[in-house]
Amino acid sequence: MVLAPPDDKIRNLMNFSEEQLHRYARNIILPEVGGEGQKKLLNSKVLVVGAGGLGAPVLLYLAAAGVGTIGIIDDDLVELSNLQRQIIHGSSRIDMAKVESSALAINELNPDVCVIQHPMRLRKENIKAILNDYEIIADGSDNFGTRFLLADAAHLFGRTLVSAAISRFEGQISTFKSHKGSGFPCYRCLYNEAPPEEMVPNCVDGGVLGALAGVLGSVQAIEIIKEVLGFGETLAGKLLLYDALESTFRKVKLNRDPDCKLCGLNASIVDI
Repeated sequence: MVLAPPDDKIRNLMNFSEEQLHRYARNIILPEVGGEGQKKLLNSKVLVVGAGGLGAPVLLYLAAAGVGTIGIIDDDLVELSNLQRQIIHGSSRIDMAKVESSALAINELNPDVCVIQHPMRLRKENIKAILNDYEIIADGSDNFGTRFLLADAAHLFGRTLVSAAISRFEGQISTFKSHKGSGFPCYRCLYNEAPPEEMVPNCVDGGVLGALAGVLGSVQAIEIIKEVLGFGETLAGKLLLYDALESTFRKVKLNRDPDCKLCGLNASIVDI
């Protein structure tokens, strides 16, 4: 059964096909979304960095919600060990490029979505050209080099960044839009410098609970949708921490650092 939208919303739905009205009915019936909000989602452009544990649920839920253009950047191939948490891929697509595997899954889920594949690693040489085509960036990368490059670029190029990270049984997520003014911290206000890679255990060395990626990736998708539609209290200026072993969420306030090298009064990072 399809739940019909209220009469006062019908005039906002005239440009939807019958199939779209059925597909997005549960979105459109929400007062915070409605027909106009669904149009915003269909016209939005989101880049997902990393088609791995976090990127997988982000990609699926953004596609299901009707985000019209989704870019995926990843230079890896699907491996058997990925399937424990990277639910967008499947056994039949082992050794396929992750961007291609993700595009196949998205097209099967929602053919409305335009998927742009970037089968490459994010670097200083290509980041400006890639980010230029998107409004919101989802960081699901697995190394600090990419995270800091992306955070710096998001600030300098005026893009909103929704960043999540997971390890073992813990995860964290925040939204960074320091380009909007002094009330918003950037990623470097939280982490001034990247720690040496050998000090941070990755999934290969430390392990990760697969379902943890689903929890944080789902929250990440929600925060992106909230940024597109402009409703609710977002995680800008806040850090949400999740402990799966203790079954607890904790939210802490983030302040802008006046001495931050990226967004502070005497910023030294002014270009990439």
